[in-house]
Amino acid sequence: MSWVLEYDPAVLKDLKRIDRQDQRFILDSLERFAENYSKAYASSLLRTGRLKRLQGEWKGFNRLRLRSYRAIFREYSGRLVILVVRVGHRRDVYEQGHHREVSR
Repeated sequence: MSWVLEYDPAVLKDLKRIDRQDQRFILDSLERFAENYSKAYASSLLRTGRLKRLQGEWKGFNRLRLRSYRAIFREYSGRLVILVVRVGHRRDVYEQGHHREVSR
């Protein structure tokens, strides 16, 4: 069973700042990630460093590394939803404003 990807409206703004080729790579990668997502898959990504559980201000969120870009997301296991809240270059994805608390 695959997870459903949902995007926070801010992600559209984030993606507009990225060139088209990288946009396509990011969106395709997120689709594949959602199709393959499971506890075992997440564990293997955690071991390789592609996936990281965030702390501090971003506690409860995860970061997926996509080349030099990062996607910040939260999973909602009761509904099989992965909500992507930020996408951006690694140097500024965490600093371009504070995240909003998202309730599901």
